[in-house]
Amino acid sequence: MGRLIAIIAPIAIILILGVGGFIAVSAFKPEAEKSAEPQAGLNVFAEPVKEVALTLTVNAQGEVRPKREISVSPQISGRVAYVSPDFIDGGFIRKGQVLVRVEGEDYELGVVRARSTVASAEQRLAREIAESELAQQDLEDLGMTDASPLARREPQLAEARAALDAAKSQLQDAQLALARTAVVAPFDGRVRERMVDIGQVVAPGQSLGQIFGNDVVEVVLPLKDEEIGRLGLPLAFASSAKTPGPEVIFTANVGGEPRTWRGQVVRTGAAINSQTRQINVIAELNDPFGKGADNGAPMAPGLFVTAEIQGRSLDRVFVAPRSALRGDDQLFIGDPKTGKLSIRTVDIEHSDKDGAYFHVGAKAGELAVISPVQAPFDGMNLTVMQRMEDGTVKVHNPPKPAKADGKDEKVAKAETGKDSEGAAQ
Repeated sequence: MGRLIAIIAPIAIILILGVGGFIAVSAFKPEAEKSAEPQAGLNVFAEPVKEVALTLTVNAQGEVRPKREISVSPQISGRVAYVSPDFIDGGFIRKGQVLVRVEGEDYELGVVRARSTVASAEQRLAREIAESELAQQDLEDLGMTDASPLARREPQLAEARAALDAAKSQLQDAQLALARTAVVAPFDGRVRERMVDIGQVVAPGQSLGQIFGNDVVEVVLPLKDEEIGRLGLPLAFASSAKTPGPEVIFTANVGGEPRTWRGQVVRTGAAINSQTRQINVIAELNDPFGKGADNGAPMAPGLFVTAEIQGRSLDRVFVAPRSALRGDDQLFIGDPKTGKLSIRTVDIEHSDKDGAYFHVGAKAGELAVISPVQAPFDGMNLTVMQRMEDGTVKVHNPPKPAKADGKDEKVAKAETGKDSEGAAQ
């Protein structure tokens, strides 16, 4: 028993001393200081949201083509006797100008023969009229009132009149054929190509060349349904004095120099292309070789041009930098005073390389974050920085310097050399 007490007593003393020492140390342990400084936020750059007036535009491309273009063809056959010196590739032609003339001797003889037939028919009709009058007088003298039409020579008179009408028709036909020996231009324009020369025998309907009107050219611009809506145009639109089409600015390089022409949308297609799911918008330019030219450079058919179509106008709309748009419709707004992140949903009206335009979701003057932010959430701490026009960077809510022991705030500011509202280069 005494030996057991001798073993347990030292162990108990050690335990009592250990527990007592731990309690004493815990009692006299200084309390850890708690920092009152807020945790520094993520450094991000931001740009202000602005209020602007915006005119929506749509860009497209297309090939210039004449509004009127025809194949020049004769209506009669014969040998070509004359070709106008203006009827050459690239030549200017006028309405009513003779382009090609076919030998007309055979057709002149046809007119002479037709006139002879008319004269014979007129002589026969005159004779039948005289004989009809004599027959009528004889019947009256005989007191016959029920004589047949043949006895009164009415059928013979009708036949003579019909023969005269037929002869006159043949004369008109011969005169028309003679007039058609001259192939004339139906409108003012230019010659695309000529495929005939003097001495060549031509047939009715044979192509002698291609000409097109130089008063108007048009460009077919295929657009998506979304782009049509941006222009504010309905399907099957047609321009009028009350509802004129939007303005179109055409651009292309001609002779190594950039050229610009101003036209107008005149109509849209009445159906959607089943293959491309696009709608054709047709724009026109008046007098492309005259007043519509750019310093003498015409918008000639065959030229491939880029078109910028002026769409709807938005008088009051907000714009944020394009890089500030997150996903399809979200902006990150940094509060310059509190340094907190606010995630906003905006109604995007339009977006391009210059910015994202919307009506609701943010206000002018608010700062849209353009820096990448990982795992964002509302209320996230940020240090919002803004690059000014002079190149300096303004820090809206810099982290406050920690207070040194025994120093007031003014001394701390003097040591750091920065003010809480200062700007860093």
